[in-house]
Amino acid sequence: MARDGSTATKLTNTLQTLDRGLQALAIVSQQERGISVAELAAALEVDRAIAYRLVTTLESRGLIARADRGRVRLGAGLLVLASRFEPHLRTLATPLLRDLAETTRAAAFLSVATGDECVAIMVTEPEGTLLRVAYRVGSRHPLTRGAAGIAILAGRSPSPNDPESVRLARRDGYSVTRGELQRGAVGVASPVHSPARASCGLEASVGVVAFEDLDVAGVKGLVIEGARRLAEALGPEPQA
Repeated sequence: MARDGSTATKLTNTLQTLDRGLQALAIVSQQERGISVAELAAALEVDRAIAYRLVTTLESRGLIARADRGRVRLGAGLLVLASRFEPHLRTLATPLLRDLAETTRAAAFLSVATGDECVAIMVTEPEGTLLRVAYRVGSRHPLTRGAAGIAILAGRSPSPNDPESVRLARRDGYSVTRGELQRGAVGVASPVHSPARASCGLEASVGVVAFEDLDVAGVKGLVIEGARRLAEALGPEPQA
């Protein structure tokens, strides 16, 4: 059954509004000190009235909140969504990390960005391993150190201030560090390029870590493929 012109127009406008709302959340998530409605309108390239309606709608759902002087910040409602998303993420990542650990004979991990830090939220050891690295669930370190953090930074848009390690990881699709977090440990990680990153601020990397006998040349392709598979499982890339 064909839609009349008004129905088609309404559908298009609804999808556009949804897309703008998601863009607004992504922009607000990147502003540690908050953002004004006028600044948000400029970033979205829309009239201030449209930005105001977006803010009001998102605020009514608890996804954003207004702080001092009306500046907009992320709201507590996102914590509820995140708590419901985490079990889904773990379900998708568990078999992938298990396969990666057994194939590479190294500890496989999933790490995410939390502020300026990288936090390991899942770690899987290969069966029968006697010598283990001290990279455990909850391990955290600056994003600028360790393969996992550097891979996450490489998944972001390029910046003039990016260190050489991040530029190389962005070019190659993976990062390698040696002894940065634990003496003798070698880490390889790749960023998870997922639509979820743009829409809700998820920044993650998949990788492996072992001691000096890790075959970097042999595992780098497996790590990149693992990150790609997780991104694919999280959802298809949005259409331009």
